[in-house]
Amino acid sequence: MEEPTRDHGTQPLDRLMERWKLGNHDLVDASTEQLNHKQVQKARKGRQLTLHLMQKVARALNVAVWNRLPKEQKEVYFEYLHRHLFDYAKGYDAAWQDPNEALMPE
Repeated sequence: MEEPTRDHGTQPLDRLMERWKLGNHDLVDASTEQLNHKQVQKARKGRQLTLHLMQKVARALNVAVWNRLPKEQKEVYFEYLHRHLFDYAKGYDAAWQDPNEALMPE
């Protein structure tokens, strides 16, 4: 019998942060919930997180991205949920298309 693993490999969060040109420090700065660099790094690398921490990371990502957008783009920005950022989260869909594709920097 195979043992369940707590390491899930690089997560969609990592690719999204790269596409939005965000670093770990950007999420830590944007968070109002005492998110730290170690937690963000674990999230990006695929260490299994609790639902609460996944949601905390998702909120920090949304704030970090939203703060960078011009006013007209803020109105159409789609907020990411934890199921969009972690492939082991309940409700994750590998075929999901990012509605913010057009808003991402070149």
